[in-house]
Amino acid sequence: MKFSVERDVLADAVSWTARSLSQRPPSPVLSGILISAGESVVSFAGFDYEISAHLEIAAEVSTPGKILVSGKLLAEICRSLPQATVTIETEGSKVTVTCGRSRFHLATMPVADYPELPVLPEIAGVVDGAAFSEAIAQVIVAASKDDTLPILTGVKMEIEDDLITFLATDRYRLAMREVHWKPSTPGLSTSALVKAKTLNEVAKTLGGAGELQIALGENSDLIGFESGNRRTTSLLVDGDYPKIRSLFPENTPIHATVRTHELVEAVRRVAVVAERNTPVRLAFTDSQLALDAGTGEDAQAEEAIEAQLEGDEITVAFNPAYLSEGLNAFNTEFVRFSFTTAPKPAMMTAQKALDGNDEDDYRYLVMPVRLPN
Repeated sequence: MKFSVERDVLADAVSWTARSLSQRPPSPVLSGILISAGESVVSFAGFDYEISAHLEIAAEVSTPGKILVSGKLLAEICRSLPQATVTIETEGSKVTVTCGRSRFHLATMPVADYPELPVLPEIAGVVDGAAFSEAIAQVIVAASKDDTLPILTGVKMEIEDDLITFLATDRYRLAMREVHWKPSTPGLSTSALVKAKTLNEVAKTLGGAGELQIALGENSDLIGFESGNRRTTSLLVDGDYPKIRSLFPENTPIHATVRTHELVEAVRRVAVVAERNTPVRLAFTDSQLALDAGTGEDAQAEEAIEAQLEGDEITVAFNPAYLSEGLNAFNTEFVRFSFTTAPKPAMMTAQKALDGNDEDDYRYLVMPVRLPN
């Protein structure tokens, strides 16, 4: 096998494919990237049984062929190469990477031992990549990072006709975001539980390329994503996701609206004195939100910002990290807090104008910290 391609194109292809490789592969061959050269096209594939990645690039192919090489090592080599054309060719059991005056020799692994790549399920529909990326960024903040609870490390995708609803929770906060898409089959109704880190990677690497195709097999344990010359598949998380939709309150008599960036900065400053597991308190009055943290002889901080309140005055307390992560997921000038009572979870939604209505396509629900009587 022998082909030539520009350094940046090769480095990007190898780096993206290597992201699918496991840090601790169950088999040595699964640490490798499978490179296949055909007529003017070279494909790269990575696979670890849970997730796969595949892409194709245009290249000048002199001799078609197929090799399997260490993905991590090849990615490091490609990043270090000078800006010039790279030639990759096999020499017996070795593969040589040449770029300018740089020359590397890598051992190959047996291609015959590499497992067959999973087949991309049937395309279920198309979603705007930018909208998908924004939705995933807003939802995964609430997904659990505790691998002992694998179900909660996933994001539930509920599909009803032209609407996808993303749901995530770690038991202390919930996030829900709705996105419209174009299903291949009108009236489609299905769901899938996907690892949050997989969706995050898809959003970052595929979301910026325009339309994103989502592939879901009717009786498959896989989900696939494809955009441009790249596609990836992932095993679905097995298990029953908790029914969290009902936790979002239907009636909230108390509403408070604040400028998003002002509150983000105020929470960041006040939380400096909040020790581990120490909450930040928020007291909403008619035209002001007072924040404070720290108690007794410990360090304390207070700050006040403007707020607009509808309903009774209310004082609540939150874990500062949960509050900050929720606030940073909003990209509107204002954010609205909706309360039933102080001990109940608070719901946050986006609001473009101070006197406007809130937008409920994204909802973030956070549990308060109980204050002493």
